[in-house]
Amino acid sequence: MAESTKEKKPIPSSLSEIEHYFQKNVGLNKSFDLGIRKFSVLDKKVNLYYVNGLCDTAYITEILEQLQEINDNVDENGNLEEVFENRIPNQSVAKVKTLDEVVDQVLSGLIVFLIEGMEYALVVDVRSYPGRQPEEPDTEKLVRGSRDGMVENIIVNTALIRRRIRDERLRYEMMKVGERSKTDICIAYIENVANPNLVEKIKKELQAIKIDGLTMADKTVEEFLVKQRYNPYPLVRYTERSDVAANHLLEGHVIIIVDTSPSVIITPTTVFHHVQHAEEYRQTPTVGTFLRWVRFLGILASLFLLPLWFLFVLEPSLLPKNIAFIGPNEHKNIPIVIQIFLADFGLEFLRMAAIHTPTSLSTAMGLIAAALIGQIAIDVGLFVPEVILYVAVAGIGTFATPSYELSVANKISRLILLLFVALFKVEGLVIGCTLFIILLVRTNSLNTPYLWPFLPFNAKALWQIIIRTSVPGAKLRPSIVHPQNVKRQPS
Repeated sequence: MAESTKEKKPIPSSLSEIEHYFQKNVGLNKSFDLGIRKFSVLDKKVNLYYVNGLCDTAYITEILEQLQEINDNVDENGNLEEVFENRIPNQSVAKVKTLDEVVDQVLSGLIVFLIEGMEYALVVDVRSYPGRQPEEPDTEKLVRGSRDGMVENIIVNTALIRRRIRDERLRYEMMKVGERSKTDICIAYIENVANPNLVEKIKKELQAIKIDGLTMADKTVEEFLVKQRYNPYPLVRYTERSDVAANHLLEGHVIIIVDTSPSVIITPTTVFHHVQHAEEYRQTPTVGTFLRWVRFLGILASLFLLPLWFLFVLEPSLLPKNIAFIGPNEHKNIPIVIQIFLADFGLEFLRMAAIHTPTSLSTAMGLIAAALIGQIAIDVGLFVPEVILYVAVAGIGTFATPSYELSVANKISRLILLLFVALFKVEGLVIGCTLFIILLVRTNSLNTPYLWPFLPFNAKALWQIIIRTSVPGAKLRPSIVHPQNVKRQPS
């Protein structure tokens, strides 16, 4: 956590001095949303600081009504501190003793009461952050299953997970990161399941973050956490589904929840964490296995179909006679490799356009792209039909990849393989595939081998990746996270 180097200043006894501090350093009377409410209780002055838009006005009004009744019902010689604290109708009341803590709490959406002559301030949690209600994530939809996806409110997200894991050993450890943003980050884990060394490592990495603000929320945290640099393959998994996050907690993973982000970070992960989908576990083991194999086939097609087909175009002699028809039946003036790149980039243009196009217009855009652009491009001789076919199949495989980050990384790898094939033909494909495997083998996510359980080899774990086993049959947690309690089901 990025800590300020200045010394923590204790709370002055003079309310006017505190108000001057807020005016000079926080922007009181300049920022319209920062407010102060002055009143008296038992002849002692009280200042209430708050931020409009982050607080629930109804709660504040109720608290003020209760405090004003003290003047009518309590003897002036009573202990104001005890009476004041006991009359606040809220379950979350805390004491802070420095001005820095006061400012941080106010800017986080809590309200702070400062009483003349007291050495501490009372902080009351009446936060009401603006945001949407839980709804099904667009990127992780299911035929059957819960629809309560994550939202941008960290309190709601932790509650969604707590609702599914009512274990007294579930831990939520909160910290603030960012010198200016002071973003709330929660580390979630199950105490007697998660590896304590992993928990400590993640804490140290987060505390070591030195930055002014986390404007991109969890993505910025990821870059500090795993130090990925220019490796395109995702080293953490994102999910917007609370049931997926809860399941990984039970496996022994550590979850990082960042305020203002509707997705959480699952650590550590391998490449096989990115190719599984919750739909497989909402169906019977047989159907789930079938869906998994179809998805694997789509992912492999998104990677290797276009390079293999292009190799056969360049070297038709490699094809057996039974499938010698593979390849373009006509030739155009534009080289095949250029056609593939143009079509592939065109598909990426359509994906980007679909993201930025209103839903009511996206269907019309798809029809224009398919019926007009694609067909006319073939008719005028820009593409041969086979290029459109294989680029479309590879594109469908990309869309079938559960992890968006993995799908984009695979697209980059596919284009690099195409370049190797264009330059060196068969040798290029062999060299490209070898470099691709070496990249994955050398990749680690928080000291976790990226290709586990394939490399290093673990037969039982690999079997559970290939076959969707039934829940009663999965008695052990994945060994890659080194859980303290390896048994899922109590004996």
